[in-house]
Amino acid sequence: MNDLENLYQQIILDAARERYGEGEIAEGTHKSSGHGCSHQVNPSCGDEVTMQVQLSSDGERLEEIVWEGQGCSISQASISIMTEMLEGESVEEAERLYDTFKAMMESRGEQLSEDDLDLLEDAAAFQGVSQFPMRIKCALLGWIAMRDATNQARVSGDDEI
Repeated sequence: MNDLENLYQQIILDAARERYGEGEIAEGTHKSSGHGCSHQVNPSCGDEVTMQVQLSSDGERLEEIVWEGQGCSISQASISIMTEMLEGESVEEAERLYDTFKAMMESRGEQLSEDDLDLLEDAAAFQGVSQFPMRIKCALLGWIAMRDATNQARVSGDDEI
């Protein structure tokens, strides 16, 4: 294993242990508008996550992202890294990062551009996962939940306008 692969492996293991953003938005503290929740399951390996997103009052930023879940190190690390990257970001930037991460997972190990790797920050550590089709779902699980919860939050925010 080369130095970069060792570094990526360590990033994934550290993030899986850290579980950044794990918890839930306390009942009564989330605003009724701009709040979304998504539960996703990966039946092939038993990973699951419940993701909650609270948008800013203008509906443009991911004000708070929290999650509860269980699963393999890849899924838990991906969720942790994603949560840390996206909290406070614009919905537009979150969508861009989702698209870039998904493209990396669909690349089957092909090298991404330096710009895309820079954009993904620590999430670029999952590039090697894209070579293993059974693990791609693990890495994407939290991203799919975040996108779904954000879409729900946007709809609930529109209802209040």
